[in-house]
Amino acid sequence: MDQTKQEDEYGYNLFPERKTAKSKKDFITQSLFTFNHKCQVMLQFAMETSPYAKLLLSAMKSSGCTVYKDRHFSCEDCDGSVSGGFDANSSQIVLCQNNIHQQAHMNRVVTHELIHAFDHCRAHVDWFNNYRHLACSEIRAANLSGDCSFSSELNRFNFGLKNHRQECVRGRALRSILAVRKISHEEAGKMVDEVFDSCFNDHAPFGRIPHTNKDAKFATRHYESRDRYYANV
Repeated sequence: MDQTKQEDEYGYNLFPERKTAKSKKDFITQSLFTFNHKCQVMLQFAMETSPYAKLLLSAMKSSGCTVYKDRHFSCEDCDGSVSGGFDANSSQIVLCQNNIHQQAHMNRVVTHELIHAFDHCRAHVDWFNNYRHLACSEIRAANLSGDCSFSSELNRFNFGLKNHRQECVRGRALRSILAVRKISHEEAGKMVDEVFDSCFNDHAPFGRIPHTNKDAKFATRHYESRDRYYANV
């Protein structure tokens, strides 16, 4: 694949550190006062305490895709318009250290990108050639990560009544696709509409939409109990 085409058409231009092999960070870069160090600390905290992330990590391990912090996450500087991304070529999650400054934001980004990684593991998504596959994963990520939770929408001053969640998910999925693919708004919208119902109702591995941390904790207990049940059958 032509490198320039890959960067232009697949969103790699939003993650400039993906363009070249990353050099080892020196001591100053890894110091306590850098974005990178803060990003690493918040990532570790998310992996250890976020019930959303913990369930996804457990589900991926059960699916044969164990996630390792040093191998599968990378804190990098990104374009100001994005907070994270999933690089299917390297099976690596990019966390935008210059754009994530609060733990709650980190938790949502880690969850969102882990959903993409989970889909990559279980469904063999054709990220680069099948826009419906991409649209489906973006719908699921927006729906299950907390991106469209009541509190998240309240913080954005977005209010709505009937079908507000569906419209939030649809809009965020559409914007995500347009950020990483050089296609028209109309084409992206068509792809989202074609797969929306089935993908919006695909709640794996949570079982249902986790509206709150309490819901995610319940889903985690249910998932772990299911594993123990099958182990005893």
